[in-house]
Amino acid sequence: MKLNDTLQAAFNDQITLEFAASITYRQLAIEADQQDLSGMAQWLRAQADEEIVHANKFIDHVVDRDGEARIGTIEKPDVPTGLSPLQIFEAALAHEQKVSEAIRNLYRAAEQAGDLDSRPLLNWFLDEQIEEEATVSEIIGRIRLIGDDGSGLLRLDAELGSRVPAGTENTED
Repeated sequence: MKLNDTLQAAFNDQITLEFAASITYRQLAIEADQQDLSGMAQWLRAQADEEIVHANKFIDHVVDRDGEARIGTIEKPDVPTGLSPLQIFEAALAHEQKVSEAIRNLYRAAEQAGDLDSRPLLNWFLDEQIEEEATVSEIIGRIRLIGDDGSGLLRLDAELGSRVPAGTENTED
């Protein structure tokens, strides 16, 4: 089933948002790097790569449905300088929440259009966003527990640095 024009535009908006999320995570990684928190920076860069994978999943869906996938205008990320580790991850959570709401809206649009073929993809993304928000929320909770304990922050930094980047290509089908 070919995507209708309205739904194609909504998927393209989501593609753009996923790329914007990647850039936001890259900027947050720079903030962590500037504080010598290389493990947090690595985690954030891996998350940036994952957002590109998400964009690619949406691109594949649009193309597979005989649509035209297009990346829209991406504004520079709204990430101030000098963020604390807590603020870095709070910004990450706020962006994940924005992406989650956009996916819910995309799901609603697909439902309204009677587009059953988008359900499997969108269900996967709904589950993925629950996981994304929970993971970042857990990191925030741990940073709050650590407080001003530098050694605790360095332990968390080392743990987050153990995340292995998966690359940017969609290997799941």
